[in-house]
Amino acid sequence: MACKNQPGRPVPPPCSAKPAGGAAPQNARALLSDSAFNAVLHTVLDNNPGMDPSMASRILVEALKFVHAASLFPTVPIAPTREVDEGWHALILHTHLYATLCSRLGRTVHHYPERPDPSRHDPEVVTRTVALIEQAGYTPDAELWTGPDRALVGVAANCSHTPVPGGCGPINPGNCATHGGGEE
Repeated sequence: MACKNQPGRPVPPPCSAKPAGGAAPQNARALLSDSAFNAVLHTVLDNNPGMDPSMASRILVEALKFVHAASLFPTVPIAPTREVDEGWHALILHTHLYATLCSRLGRTVHHYPERPDPSRHDPEVVTRTVALIEQAGYTPDAELWTGPDRALVGVAANCSHTPVPGGCGPINPGNCATHGGGEE
């Protein structure tokens, strides 16, 4: 069932042009059409009653940045925060849209959830993830890239992605530090 504009839920603005003057960061919002972005945005909002639509939009944009970075750097162990993971979950629920996005990015970024366990949290994973998002040409929303003890907003997503002992990566613990994008 396609999501339609709902009363009280703003339609996100069209993909904005790069600001004038100098090299501008990439616009992750432009990875999806307005209708596709709106559909996924409504999924985030539906899964998180009472969430401000602008926060849901920020979460989704960060999820797009994360997926793009994960596709560009498939062997580096990176992971989203719980907030960003909420946006990634919403993207994945739109299977055709997500498959098309991953295809355009050059590889499928698979999701391998773990039950949350703060004792496994490695702050270097967030630091590394943010650095690769920047390397991909984006400006991360720093408020959404904090550790599990400083969440900006509560979300429905109840999984985490952390390195397991032995050096395997947080995205695909069974395939040592890959995002599963090379083989299907």
